[in-house]
Amino acid sequence: MSHVFPRHCHSDLPTAVGGEGCYLIDAEGKRYFDGSGGAAVSCLGHSNQRVRDAIKAQVEKLAFAHTGFLTSEPAEALADLLIANAPGDLDRVYFVSGGSEAVESAIKLARQYHVERGEPQRRHLIARRQSYHGNTIGALSAGGNAWRRQQFAPLLVEMSHIAPCYDYAERPEGESLEAYGLRVADELEAEILRLGTDSVMAFIAEPVVGATLGAVPSVPGYFRRVREICDTYGVLLILDEVMCGMGRTGHLFACDAEGIAPDILCIAKGLGAGYQPIGAMLCSKQIYETIANGTGFFQHGHTYLGHPVAAAAGLAVVQEMLENDLPAQVQARGAYLQSALEARFGQHAHIGDIRGRGLFRGLEFVADRSTKEPFDPKLGIAGKLKKAAFAEGLICYPMPGTRDGRHGDHVLLAPPFIATEAELDEMIDRLSRAVDTVMAGL
Repeated sequence: MSHVFPRHCHSDLPTAVGGEGCYLIDAEGKRYFDGSGGAAVSCLGHSNQRVRDAIKAQVEKLAFAHTGFLTSEPAEALADLLIANAPGDLDRVYFVSGGSEAVESAIKLARQYHVERGEPQRRHLIARRQSYHGNTIGALSAGGNAWRRQQFAPLLVEMSHIAPCYDYAERPEGESLEAYGLRVADELEAEILRLGTDSVMAFIAEPVVGATLGAVPSVPGYFRRVREICDTYGVLLILDEVMCGMGRTGHLFACDAEGIAPDILCIAKGLGAGYQPIGAMLCSKQIYETIANGTGFFQHGHTYLGHPVAAAAGLAVVQEMLENDLPAQVQARGAYLQSALEARFGQHAHIGDIRGRGLFRGLEFVADRSTKEPFDPKLGIAGKLKKAAFAEGLICYPMPGTRDGRHGDHVLLAPPFIATEAELDEMIDRLSRAVDTVMAGL
């Protein structure tokens, strides 16, 4: 009997014993194509020698040094490399152990920044419906997914949630993409005015919404307008690139596709590529100097900040991406994947939308393509798709509640950047068989 507390108490999971390229191998020898990179994590696959060697070398040299006393060479080198490639005037890197920690750090830094610059009344954080920012209390409060929030609602911090930029389901017929984008972006201004122009500290958003919407990018002009609104009212822009960043959408930083830069940026997942748990919060020079010239102390912290082994792994991952120009490869493979998905599923009676950027793609399932009506949640489409795909040797990321936290189903695909076109075709074949199995059982 296992003493591990699993994600689901009634699950009977196979044991992973090996990884090779894009595949995971269980104790029975079955191979699974990692079509979602776990949760958009394993961007370099499961056997990258450079990263393995970096981890081994760092462990032999130094395993741990608490950042309350010492810094470390790999943390300094990784911070330098990230900032050298970061957008805008991002200038400092705060290393943590994962995405939720990065978002918590960002929220607290935004608050302390305004306090130290003499505006302690700025306390409100605005986010979006159907966003996902993590599972700690602060990050869950920022997230806009009703299903995840429901049972913890009495514990959550009050935050505002405006409309997402989700044109497939929420753009009225006849409204142009540009007009729609500006309209929903202007909801941010309306909420700032409602709360009080001097009371909002930050707005947080995912450049491409991952887990809760299924790889939904914004429409052209949306984030430029958001940036403009934030600048007008002195509101910090926090971009959560935990899932969509680090090359996943074809740019090292996802916001590069929008032509904007945030004040604070959160990364994780692909930063460590699954080899070590690591995340980071990047902030602008202005924010850092406000703290440095004030108290000089960011009142926050975790034990494993800047962990040397995790930083060494992250450094090797980013070097691998840059030296092999993997973001460009992601763009090319992503275009191939989109075309292949459209060829296979574009006319499917129950797939209403195929979307995304780079190797970050989502398929939304509907009961009726013409009306975009989602399936009845009681059918459990997402859960059945996950089970059927796994039986076919495919790990993908189906989720329910796409539309409002309860209704709607999608599958998220986020294969490793190293996947060949032949392997992407194989992924689609396996997914197609799984979809056929589920739909035949309805």
